[in-house]
Amino acid sequence: MSSLEVAISMKCPFCEKENDKVLESRITENGQSIRRRRECLSCKRRFTSYERIEEKPLWVIKRNGHKESYNREKLLSGVLRACHKRPINMDRIEKMVSEVEEELQHEKGRIVSSSKIGEITLAKLGSLDQAAYIRFASVYRQFKNVAEFVKFIRREKL
Repeated sequence: MSSLEVAISMKCPFCEKENDKVLESRITENGQSIRRRRECLSCKRRFTSYERIEEKPLWVIKRNGHKESYNREKLLSGVLRACHKRPINMDRIEKMVSEVEEELQHEKGRIVSSSKIGEITLAKLGSLDQAAYIRFASVYRQFKNVAEFVKFIRREKL
């Protein structure tokens, strides 16, 4: 661990003090960020932070045509809801969201449709957990009735 890692503190999410030490640093599997395990020197609780390269912003075109900046937390929140009470650890979920983002980074003009984000996420969830896949699809596809939902499940051969 370098002295730079110790010198840069973050606000503790538990006690909000800016007094921590880095216990471990590692590059994530995709090489796009650094994961740091930290310990607050005030309250002694541990937390994880991620450092990512700041890139040109990614814009999302919503179904209604509205344009907004991409928000990782929105995607993560949707995936977490789909994975609720499923045997999937948080590291795997974070990795999957990073994989989705990695695909989005290659979009020309840095503009992507929300439907493209949904399709990529569905594909990743399909190989991760079928129940989470169905949960995400039920919200993303906006089924109007049970018959549409059953038709989708039969088509997907789940």
